[in-house]
Amino acid sequence: MKQVEVQIMGQSYLLGCPEGGEQQLREAVERVDAAMCKIRDAGKVKARDRIAVLASLNLAFDLAQREASLAAATAPSPPVSAPAPAVAPGTSELDDGPAAQLIQRLDQALAGDGHLL
Repeated sequence: MKQVEVQIMGQSYLLGCPEGGEQQLREAVERVDAAMCKIRDAGKVKARDRIAVLASLNLAFDLAQREASLAAATAPSPPVSAPAPAVAPGTSELDDGPAAQLIQRLDQALAGDGHLL
């Protein structure tokens, strides 16, 4: 296993890295360093260990949001040949048609990204 020296918030770390994984490790270090520096620069937290915990929570939360968004976007859609339900009074057949299904799928996919329309 190869050892790589990196800097996070101005402090050096010697990390073990599998062969061929150095670029990914450096990208991960850049993300962690940026997240920690952002918290430090906000000035509310001074202790390095607390900054590290907050940064890791922020990164984990971002990852969970991306995974949920991806899962919603790749969820199988209902079969197109499914029988259409009866049309309720005051609605139109378009309310349950392909356009409505597409809008519903888009709403579900966008709901997972933390942004409201």
